[in-house]
Amino acid sequence: MAEKTLTGKIAVVAGATRGAGRGIALGLGRAGATVYCTGRSVRGQKGSGMGRPETIDETAELVNEAGGSGIAVQVDHRDENQVKALFERVKAAQGGLDILVNDIWGGEPFTGSEMGKPFWELSVQDVLQLLETAVNTHIITARYGAPLLIARGKGLLIEVTDGDTFRYRGNLAYDLVKISTMRLSYAMSEDLKPHRVAALSLTPGFLRSEEMLDYFGVTEENWKEAVKQEKHFIASETPYYIGEAVAALAADPAIMAKTGTYQSTWKLKREYNFRDKDGSQPDWGKYFEEQFPELAAV
Repeated sequence: MAEKTLTGKIAVVAGATRGAGRGIALGLGRAGATVYCTGRSVRGQKGSGMGRPETIDETAELVNEAGGSGIAVQVDHRDENQVKALFERVKAAQGGLDILVNDIWGGEPFTGSEMGKPFWELSVQDVLQLLETAVNTHIITARYGAPLLIARGKGLLIEVTDGDTFRYRGNLAYDLVKISTMRLSYAMSEDLKPHRVAALSLTPGFLRSEEMLDYFGVTEENWKEAVKQEKHFIASETPYYIGEAVAALAADPAIMAKTGTYQSTWKLKREYNFRDKDGSQPDWGKYFEEQFPELAAV
C-alpha cells in the first residue's frame, strides 16, 4: 500500500480524463489526496470530440479505489467562466488548494494529421486552434488556480509538457505548444516565488497511454508485442510512472529548490527512486541519448 504522504492535501488535475492526467490523478490519490479531476468527457457526453471511451467520472472512481478522494468536475478549460466556477467551488469546499497540475492537451487530431509537415504547409486555423486548446487553457487555469495556492502560503503548480530541453520537436505548432508550457512554468515561478509556491514543468518519457496501446493494437498485458512495429516502444512507461513523480514532488518539503526548473520522470526517479506499475524504472532520457546521440547533443 502506498504511503499516504498527501493526506489532507487538495489537488486539481486539469485534463484528467486519460493518459498522463489520469495517471497523475491516481498517483495523488494513492498518496491520500483529494483530487478534483477535470475534463470535457463525462458518462454520456464525450465532450473532447476524440470519440474515446475514457471519462473523468471513471478517473475519479479510480482515485477513490486508489485510496484518495476523487471528485469529477466537467470543465472546458477554454471557457474562462467555467474555470472560474471550478476554483470557486474548490475554495468554497476546501478553503484553498495545495497542488495544481495543468495537463490540458486535446491536440491529438492535429498531431495525427499534421506532424512532419513544414510550417508553411500547416493550416493557420489548425495551429491557432491548437494554441487555444493547449496553451490558452493553461493560462486561464493557472490564472484562477494560483490565488488558491497562494492562500495556503505554499504549494505546487506543475505544467505537463513533452521534453525537458528546447530542442525542436519536429512540427512548429507542436513545438510551440510544448515550449510554451515550459516557459509558462518558469515565468509563473518568478511571480509565485515570494508566496512559497513552486512552479515547474514535467515531462514523461515515451508514454504508454490508452490511446497509444490502441494505436498499436495491444493491451498493457501484451504491450511488448508493439515493439515489432516500433522498436523504441521498449523504453516506454505507463501513466502510473508520472503519477508517482508528481506525488513525490508534492510531498517534497524542499520543493522550492526545484521551482522554475524543467523536470522529467527519468531524472526524478533517480532522485526519489519511484517505480512504474510493473516495478521497473524506465529511463527515456538515457535511452534517447543512446539511440539518438546527434539529437541528444542539441
